[in-house]
Amino acid sequence: MTDEDFALLRTHRNNIHRYRRLLETQLSALERQYLERRLSEEQTAIELLSRSIFPLELGAVSRRSPPATA
Repeated sequence: MTDEDFALLRTHRNNIHRYRRLLETQLSALERQYLERRLSEEQTAIELLSRSIFPLELGAVSRRSPPATA
């Protein structure tokens, strides 16, 4: 993971916190809709970036065969 990856994750995380704080205020329906869409986009961006940084999938973990019995 590079410093750039950390910076991108931090930026997306900070944006998510800012949008959540703004959603707790009084907003017009249009403002709320915009923030909810941006929040969703930021969460998706974090998921995609995390997958590219940590590509491990649960199904990809090798399973051990049971020990042989005598």
